Amino acid sequence: MNFALRIPDYYKDEIEQLKGEVSINQFIVNALSEKIASLKTLDYLEERAKRGSVEKMMEILSKVPDTEPEKKDRL
Repeated sequence: MNFALRIPDYYKDEIEQLKGEVSINQFIVNALSEKIASLKTLDYLEERAKRGSVEKMMEILSKVPDTEPEKKDRL
C-alpha cells in the first residue's frame, strides 16, 4: 500500500536528525508500528482490567505469607 504523505518541514527536519542509518520511509513505518502496538496494548490492558476485581486481588494477596524479604530482595 502506498500513500502520498505531506510532512511539515519541522517534522521532516526532526526525522532527519533522529532516523540514523535508516530511510525516512523505514523510520515512519517503525513509528507507525510502535504506535499501533502501544494502542493495542492499552486496549488489551483496559479489557483485562474490566475482568478484575479488588475483592479477588485481596483474596490472592491474603495468601502471601507475612515474612521479611530475602536479603537479595531488600532495598
